[in-house]
Amino acid sequence: MIVFPNAKVNIGLFVTGKRQDGFHNLETVFYPIGLSDILEIEGVEGKGGMCSLTQTGIDVECEAEKNLVVRAYRLLATDFDLPSMRVHLHKVIPFGAGLGGGSSDGAFMLKAINDYFDLKLSAERLEEYAARLGSDCAFFVRNRPAFASGKGEQLEEIGLSLEDYHWVVVKPSFGISTADAYSGIVPKAAGFDLRRLATVPVEQWKEVVGNDFEANVFAKHPQLGALKQRLYDAGAVFVSMTGSGSGIYGLFKKGQQVNLSCPDCWVWQND
Repeated sequence: MIVFPNAKVNIGLFVTGKRQDGFHNLETVFYPIGLSDILEIEGVEGKGGMCSLTQTGIDVECEAEKNLVVRAYRLLATDFDLPSMRVHLHKVIPFGAGLGGGSSDGAFMLKAINDYFDLKLSAERLEEYAARLGSDCAFFVRNRPAFASGKGEQLEEIGLSLEDYHWVVVKPSFGISTADAYSGIVPKAAGFDLRRLATVPVEQWKEVVGNDFEANVFAKHPQLGALKQRLYDAGAVFVSMTGSGSGIYGLFKKGQQVNLSCPDCWVWQND
């Protein structure tokens, strides 16, 4: 079985409070985009409980046992008598970019195992498992635009379509760690109710939609702020950092010619 774990972007991100468990409460909108990894799974004969992982594509320095794909298998194997599996992950989504590639891999692994072995787990049960893997993993179970709160695991689907826009995602050669992004963050009330996002024209989003990480991250990495401005100069109607990573995305009107030169950057555009 082959599946294609896709990336997401954050449209708006407000850090609203510090939690007793050490995490932060946030409000954001997760939106799926077409950029995807490739995940292939197959059951193998022999002793159960084994999950062998091979990886190609972008090099990710992560031990196999810590990879969310393997962790997803282990999580389900605690509740189900799963045969051993052979897994191949081809990485396309860059890490440290705020695009949720690892979380998507883990969630799609849960869904693939559910389908491959006919476990008959509902979307709600899969979301419960996914939330145990990571804060934004649950989003990728239904994989539809959603307002997220709490740590990112509390989801409320919203009617938002950006099919009439062209995506450009740019990531410089470096990533941003979560710890680095959160340093200097002072939680405060959200500046806008992102559940109302679909009622505001995209051309007006920059007036009400922000990412609380940008001020801190751009101060440390001014090239990201410059990159955001370059996307606006290229004609984007809305530009933002996604999540807490170094990825910057721009929304352009469909059919608009995008001329962006960034030789030291990874760049993705949808068809």
